[in-house]
Parts: sequence; C-alpha cells; structure tokens
Amino acid sequence: MTGTDAMLTKVPAVTLGFWIIKILATTLGETGGDTLSMTFDFGYLASTAIFLGVLLLLVWAQVLSRRFHPMLYWATIVASTTAGTTLADYADRSLGIGYLGGTALLLTGVLASLALWYFTEGSVSVQTVASPRIECFYWLTITLSQTLGTALGDWAADAGLGYGGGALVFGVALALVAAAYKFTPLSRVAVFWCAFILTRPLGATVGDFFDKPHDEGGLDVSRPLASAILAIAMLACILLIPQRAATKNA
Repeated sequence: MTGTDAMLTKVPAVTLGFWIIKILATTLGETGGDTLSMTFDFGYLASTAIFLGVLLLLVWAQVLSRRFHPMLYWATIVASTTAGTTLADYADRSLGIGYLGGTALLLTGVLASLALWYFTEGSVSVQTVASPRIECFYWLTITLSQTLGTALGDWAADAGLGYGGGALVFGVALALVAAAYKFTPLSRVAVFWCAFILTRPLGATVGDFFDKPHDEGGLDVSRPLASAILAIAMLACILLIPQRAATKNA
C-alpha cells in the first residue's frame, strides 16, 4: 500500500455524483428485489436468502480489498438494497407485523447499529472506513438502513400518499437535509446518515411507481425492464462520473 493509499478510505467521497448513483441503486434495489420475489415468484424468504448470500460475498471482497474499487463498492450497495427490499417485505407481509411495525423495528436496528459503532470506535463517520471492523459496522448499518427505507417507503405509500406522493415527500425531505448541510452548523456525520437513509424510501417509492399496475397508481412498466434500464443508467454514471475514495479523518 502506498503512502497515498494509506490516507484514503475504501468508500467513495460524498459528492453530487455519489448521491445520483445512490438513488439509482436504491431504485434498482426495489425493482430488482421485487423481480425475484414477485415476478419470478421466488417468494420473500428465498429471495432474501439469495440476496444476503450475494451481499456477504461482496462484503467479504470489500474487506479483503486494499483500496476503493467503484464497481465492487456499488455492486455491494445494490446487493444490500435488494436484500433490504425482500427482507422488509418478508417482515412486513409474511411475518404480519405491518409497515408501521416493520419501520419501528428496523429504525431501532439502525440506531442500535450506529450506537454500537460509535461506542466501539468513537465515530460513525464514513471517513473512518478503512479497517475490517469498521467496514463490518458500515455494511451492517447500510443494510439495515436499506431495509428500513423499504418499510418506510411502503408505509408512506400505503398511508395514503401513493407512490408518486411518497416519492415527492421523500424528495422534498432529502432536499431539506441537503439545505441543512449547506446552511446550518448541524453535524455533517448526522446529516449524511439522515440523507443516506432517506434515499432508500425515495428509491422504493420511485421504483414502485414505475412497476406497479395502473390501478395501484403506478406506470405498469415490467419489473425486469425497469431493472435493466436502471442498471444501465447506474453503470453509465459509475463509468462517466469521476469516482474517488474519501480521505481519512486526520
């Protein structure tokens, strides 16, 4: 490892390009997860097992890698968001705890993960993600937040907002968080995690808006087609938008 590598983390710098790709990834996670569990009729539990298996392999590869690799990182993000989609659907629907119950349970999980990470390492900043233990906290928190976002997006849509209305609400909420980052002295770490979590219900509602039937308020685009379009758009952004590793905290 060179001296320059030693100053870098194994996750991307947080830029506008990062958020564009993240929203595409979360939307792909929704349509991709639903494709396997619903369109291909694997069911929520089997689909979750498949996606979690892929996620664990990719996280392992992430931990073993010595530097930031954009394709590997974003593949791991997509695996976490597809696993989050089917896991949330399994909890909400198959276990019968409902959208509100699933949201409350998963919010508790995200807060517990962040708290354990903070009390173990002294920080939950992404600028510290360079050691195997911190990487494990990072990917656990991300996976839980992706799962929370699915449940939250479904809850908002089911509560009367619909998919389009839900996407609008979460989009406005994300814009307000961005404004707080730019114009207030709020903790940059806290604002980052708020924004990171909010991108997931935004992606969930946008994904559902694309593929749900017309009578449910969607555009009725086939899930495999929507997933393919999103995957191509995401790949193009990864290749065209400059990707660099975040710098470690001093």
